Amino acid sequence: MNYTVDSPRHSLFMEPFPRRVRAEIGGRTVLDSDRGYLVHETNLLPVLYVPEEDIRQGVLHPSDHTTHCPYKGDATYRHVKVGERVVDNAVWSYPQPKDEAYWLRGLVALYWDAADAWYDEGERVYGHLLDPYHRVDTRRSSTIVRVSVGDQVVALSANPVVLSETGLPNRYYLPPDDVRRELLTPSTTRTYCPYKGGASYWNIRIGDREIADAAWTIPHPLKEGQDVRDHFCFLHDEVAIDLERA
Repeated sequence: MNYTVDSPRHSLFMEPFPRRVRAEIGGRTVLDSDRGYLVHETNLLPVLYVPEEDIRQGVLHPSDHTTHCPYKGDATYRHVKVGERVVDNAVWSYPQPKDEAYWLRGLVALYWDAADAWYDEGERVYGHLLDPYHRVDTRRSSTIVRVSVGDQVVALSANPVVLSETGLPNRYYLPPDDVRRELLTPSTTRTYCPYKGGASYWNIRIGDREIADAAWTIPHPLKEGQDVRDHFCFLHDEVAIDLERA
């Protein structure tokens, strides 16, 4: 959150999720709810909990697996069976939650990776549901950004885009014309951000020295990342990034 919360070191916070969410396994909808809640917990991504009635009837089957959370209580698990396919321990709940998490009673959660596809309204989403407190903002900047490895300048730009994202330091994305592309080689590393989109990584090669995954680009950004399409962002312990205010 972008404000200070006076709370214990480990906190739980639940609020209604405002849109319909669906999850599919084996081409069939197993979760369909417009009554979901996002549970925010310290150091964890938000988790969607829904009323058990919003899980498709007949797909849940008992499991002997249990876990204990010191903040929420004892969790019981159930398998999800769709046709001949079984996803073990895919759904969990807290039948008798701790007093401070009483609001979890009657709600269940489905592991994100247990489903083949998730939909926020009619739009498929990847990675996890978007946290309403998470923002991505981009601004054109006149800051001069110099990227170097030792004495070798890899990129120099007076026209970067600064990307501000909740919980992260500002990142400077540089136009491709301001980057010495001959010093970069494609990496096989790929990552995905539900807020910005898929990133492709680049190695820096200077002579016999190679620094793996020293930069990334977002070739096909989502809405919040359109301003940094194909721009280069550098981040590595062996790479110096110097900023100079114009």
